[in-house]
Amino acid sequence: QVQLVESGGGLVQSGGSLRLSCAASGFTFSMYAMSWYRQAPGKERELVASITSAGGGTNYADSVKGRFTISRDNSKNTVYLQMNSLKPEDTAVYYCYKRPNYWGQGTQVTVSS
Repeated sequence: QVQLVESGGGLVQSGGSLRLSCAASGFTFSMYAMSWYRQAPGKERELVASITSAGGGTNYADSVKGRFTISRDNSKNTVYLQMNSLKPEDTAVYYCYKRPNYWGQGTQVTVSS
């Protein structure tokens, strides 16, 4: 069965960096686009970034463009989210996602001001 396991979240000061990882299993990873979403308290879940199956195409929410980078290593069945210049408004639970409706358990990112 499909499993998505996120890691790398934590507490960081404003301006700091974190790298999230999502280890995937149960499907042919290299054939599927992958995405990162986030959900802040009291807010709807929102798309942060997506990457095509081979990694040649990426897409970002306007709020993270220029600060976050999504990447993948198909040899390791892993997708990453490098987050730089973090802001308190980036505080959320971050989820890995694969269509049609597969989600990881989430990893908490907290940015202190």
